Amino acid sequence: MLPADIPDARDLLDLMDHRDPASVSIALESSPMPADHERVRIALRNAIDSAHRELSATDIAREALDAVIARLRGLLEDPEFWDHQSRSLIVFASTDRLETFRIANHLITHVSVGDRFDTGALLRAVAFDYRAYIVLIDEGQTRLFEFGPDHRPAELALDLPEDHRLALEKTTTGGRFDRRRADGRTGDQPERERYARIAQDAVTARIPRGAPLVLAASDDLEPAYRAVNTHGALLETTIPAHPQALGDPARLAAEVRIILDDHHAAELARWREDFGTLRSDARATSKLTDAARAATEAAVDTLAFDMDETTEGTIDEFGRVAQAAEPGPGTYTLVDEIAARVLRSGGTVRAVRRPDLPDGAPVAATLRFPIDPA
Repeated sequence: MLPADIPDARDLLDLMDHRDPASVSIALESSPMPADHERVRIALRNAIDSAHRELSATDIAREALDAVIARLRGLLEDPEFWDHQSRSLIVFASTDRLETFRIANHLITHVSVGDRFDTGALLRAVAFDYRAYIVLIDEGQTRLFEFGPDHRPAELALDLPEDHRLALEKTTTGGRFDRRRADGRTGDQPERERYARIAQDAVTARIPRGAPLVLAASDDLEPAYRAVNTHGALLETTIPAHPQALGDPARLAAEVRIILDDHHAAELARWREDFGTLRSDARATSKLTDAARAATEAAVDTLAFDMDETTEGTIDEFGRVAQAAEPGPGTYTLVDEIAARVLRSGGTVRAVRRPDLPDGAPVAATLRFPIDPA
């Protein structure tokens, strides 16, 4: 599995809210292969040189400029930094800050300077998180895998007691264990649920809250696992194969991808239906200017935005949008700023493809309450 540094919403907002006239953002293609690291190092050096030239053309004090560039150049000679890379690299630097993120998807080289970080690539990684987890459970063992758009299922270690399998044995009042049933069933329901609960507790300790979880279980243990499950994002659809038949990572990936595609398509369909219903009550909009104003007024509940939208401009404190003729140090991607304002007010953001948005618009927002006409 490729290394990836995906910030949570709080850390992402911290980056979005950072302000410094000497802020530099660099995104470039990287590689997990050590043989490619010299090429990536050269690309990063060229990006730093480009940022140096752009900063030199502004009125930033020489001391601030030198501090930022020194922080960036320090990465070039940091051996620990180059030990583990992924497919892409994002670097943020200012006079008092340096942050790096490894991203598993491919990014186009981009350098920007201004009074804030260009967090668009990170925002999309958070808002289009296709990761999921898979738990395989039968009477022989319990295994957990992480799956993402960039890699096949990768197994994660579970902290299970050595005598986990003994939970399927039926105990006597003397504390001894009776012989397991000879009819092929894995114990009675209480034993199966005890076995499943131990596994479930170990699984939930390893996965993020809200992350989709896909189950592959033997016939006896599937209802037991679902009966004791406490993870709110356990999907209803189960992989239709015995766990022991899923040893091939390619097959496991194919099975879980079908389930995830159906899950995401159903979620989008429900959201579009809700959007249409709410729009008839003036509680949804696909107009970028209205979405910007609603986000500023903390009125947006959920924002869907085109992950490929790059139009830049500014949005003032009243939510008024001014599109820029061309990008510059004082502009930023408009949908990114709208998403930041939604996140600050506790709303949800999700990156989607343009065809999944209503009206062919770059944004669509459902509202907590109607906003006054402009």
